[in-house]
Amino acid sequence: MSNENWFYKKSSIKKLWIGTYVVLALTVIAEIFIKLQPHFKIEALFGFHAWYGFLTCVAMVLFAKVLGFLIKRQDDYYDDE
Repeated sequence: MSNENWFYKKSSIKKLWIGTYVVLALTVIAEIFIKLQPHFKIEALFGFHAWYGFLTCVAMVLFAKVLGFLIKRQDDYYDDE
């Protein structure tokens, strides 16, 4: 038995990506069968919630990178002098 982690195998990575795409597609397709009650006109667009969630996730990652750059410390910040 190999000590290699399941998440690092190439076949597993491919399966995870395919699974992600399937879940995302099913989420968007489900919008066909669900009656939405939008509060704003833009919410009535097909797939709006999927795009909104994706763009919000991208914004959070970018914000975290900028915040990490602003508050980073040297590797020896807590070492005794």
